[in-house]
Amino acid sequence: MNQITPASDFNAIYKSLNSHWRQLSREYLPLTVNGSMWRFSRQPEDEDPDQGWKLHVSATVLSASDVFEAVSPLLRNRRAMFKAPVSLYELFKLNSGTLYGYSQVGKFLTVYPRSSDEAILLARKLSALTRRLPAPSIPFDQRYDSDGCVYYRYGAFKVLEVEDPSGGENVYALRDPNGILVPDKRQSASFPTWVENPFPKPHKTIKKIKTCATTPLQTTFKAFEAVAQRGRGGVYKALDLSGSLPRLCILKEGRVNGEVGWDGRDGSWRVHHEGRVLETLRGVGVNVPILYSSFLIDGNSYIAIELVDGVSLNELLSRRRRRLSIRQVVTYAMGIAKMVAEIHSAGWAWRDCKPGNIMITTSGEFRPIDFEGACPQDQPDPLPWGTRFFVPPEWDHGFHGQSRVPEDLYAIGAILHLLLTGTRPGDSESPSKKRRNIPKAVQKIVDSLLNAGPQRRPQAGTITNRLKRVLQVMNAETNLRNKSVRQRFDLSLGRR
Repeated sequence: MNQITPASDFNAIYKSLNSHWRQLSREYLPLTVNGSMWRFSRQPEDEDPDQGWKLHVSATVLSASDVFEAVSPLLRNRRAMFKAPVSLYELFKLNSGTLYGYSQVGKFLTVYPRSSDEAILLARKLSALTRRLPAPSIPFDQRYDSDGCVYYRYGAFKVLEVEDPSGGENVYALRDPNGILVPDKRQSASFPTWVENPFPKPHKTIKKIKTCATTPLQTTFKAFEAVAQRGRGGVYKALDLSGSLPRLCILKEGRVNGEVGWDGRDGSWRVHHEGRVLETLRGVGVNVPILYSSFLIDGNSYIAIELVDGVSLNELLSRRRRRLSIRQVVTYAMGIAKMVAEIHSAGWAWRDCKPGNIMITTSGEFRPIDFEGACPQDQPDPLPWGTRFFVPPEWDHGFHGQSRVPEDLYAIGAILHLLLTGTRPGDSESPSKKRRNIPKAVQKIVDSLLNAGPQRRPQAGTITNRLKRVLQVMNAETNLRNKSVRQRFDLSLGRR
């Protein structure tokens, strides 16, 4: 693998890029609104329409300043109304598709033309200024040019809301030709029926013409259900037609320029990396999903992997109306710790241990999924990775250790805390204050795994053995109680 860049270098990259971004923002986007994630070019004017053809210019956190510097003079000279995020960190969150919604991915710069003619003119000029700059695709918008980062859609410019007839909630609204408010469908690629698309069809580039006529997505893998969508890619249930009989599989897509980090790694890199991790772990006996196939299409990476027959721990817990018994908690925690110990023994840190990534098969076996953030123990990734509530306190203060393994150990403790109490760790109260009759040995295990000192957390194999001993003690105590009950019953019947 390539040599790992220190985290301090990425901090320097972020500070430099963000400083440049703030300078440009002060010059071209002077207006801010309290509580808003946006900066604006000017105040609204009387001739500004309420709705129309909206332009979006996409960018990654690394290309944003270059894109903005290229297009802002043109937009200012035409007194166009436009906006952009207040910081590159907000753009990073926007491009993730998780906090602000999947439909917002890539919408770095939003331009509000005053007419269809101006929209066409600006789209053409903006596309020429930003051609071939790296940028994520914008879901549901139409792309102006096949090698550009300018997109368009018809939508509302001002906030109007109407009740969604399908869901009963308020959604953004447009006015139809009769002045009636109708939903502004931001998660749809179609236009309102009363408007005609005035934009020319995208020009095909030589690269597109050279693309193969058929791909594995057309011949071998047939996706039929989207499991998840975010900026860096999608996860789908699919049929694998490569064998004599079709089989179900999971198809993971990593998008080129999707959710680019400060290190330049995008969704395509992540999925390709996961395929290599799965292949490596499987090769040394770790029971991760089987990698069926991996391939590349137009820069996007795809892996087809085994569909694990079972339910996630997260789904199992959400179905329950009562907490697990202490015995069940210890049994589950022992299975999870054993699973993580096997990953660590293979020389890897998982870095995304959480209930949603732990599958429980129909036979009761624990199997891990999702290894996009995994890294070798001797080459720890300098950038954070994981899910809130299951990452340790040191995660927010930069990486200064020698291994990412302690993060997995903390995650085991967080899951055990959740199994015992139904709540995630985060306050000063221990599980014993939220649930009675927790064995002291179990409480000690939780406290050790959630220790603020990364090096003080016991290894996963050690935790497995400790939980095994706890279960043995619980079984012995149960047997003694059962024996005592039988003896009393026999005595009551006069038996000796």
